Amino acid sequence: MAFGIKRDEMKQWKAAVARGEIAFLTHYWLDPKFPWMTTVTKVGCSDLDKLSRWCVENGLPPQHIHARDDYPHFDLIGGKQVEILTKEKLYDQLERFRLLEGETKGWKR
Repeated sequence: MAFGIKRDEMKQWKAAVARGEIAFLTHYWLDPKFPWMTTVTKVGCSDLDKLSRWCVENGLPPQHIHARDDYPHFDLIGGKQVEILTKEKLYDQLERFRLLEGETKGWKR
């Protein structure tokens, strides 16, 4: 279940993904498979080859790309989420979702 994002943010992310850009969208998230995680960053791109290359370049397994819909994406959680958002200079998402306080969210940097 996703929450904590505005409709306009979702529209912007979807438009960027549809254009074949690498786009990032962080939101609060609850999933019974990962009860210790409270956020996820969706890294999307409609160009699956481009998204796969991005995954490999960032040490992520492209076989975990969710390609079952119009907005293919890779889900980032935990320490890798913080690492990538920092590398991409997406400080607004790090601050907004308090991701630099990760030790309080059940994972260690």
